[in-house]
Amino acid sequence: MLIRDFRIGDEAALRSVFFSSVHELTAKDYSPEQRTAWAPPAYDESEWAARMLGIRPFVAELHGRVVGYADLQPSGQIDHFFVAAPFAGCGIGGALMGHLHRCADERKIVELWSDVSLTAEPFFAKRGFVVEARKTVQIRGVAMTNARMRKHLRGPVGAKPSAPR
Repeated sequence: MLIRDFRIGDEAALRSVFFSSVHELTAKDYSPEQRTAWAPPAYDESEWAARMLGIRPFVAELHGRVVGYADLQPSGQIDHFFVAAPFAGCGIGGALMGHLHRCADERKIVELWSDVSLTAEPFFAKRGFVVEARKTVQIRGVAMTNARMRKHLRGPVGAKPSAPR
């Protein structure tokens, strides 16, 4: 597997991963109406391309095929973290998360946080993230529940670890 930086031209493959992940992996936690609001079949390609350019995700490839992607923002936010459904449980997510942790260390980011789906919550918890808050959000007029999860990585040299929030 290769994890690389986003490149112009990846947009359609990333959209395919996103759509697959939302519609196939979250069915036990979200209704068809919720999944369609989250990842509608029809979408604005230029808006999606601008979004991907804005978050600059890392892209996971397996045998030349895009199978997952995740981003890491300067604030420590992980905005997108998706693996294509046929590759779930194959180590793609773990490899992406390891890559994000290494990047966070290089960038001296002290905490990672994300608003994660109910489906992704166990994956993040297994990697040391804790639920900070549960919330209901509106996506295209449809209510969905998710969780804000956070993981403290380290503090400045000589600092004592902070208590979990």
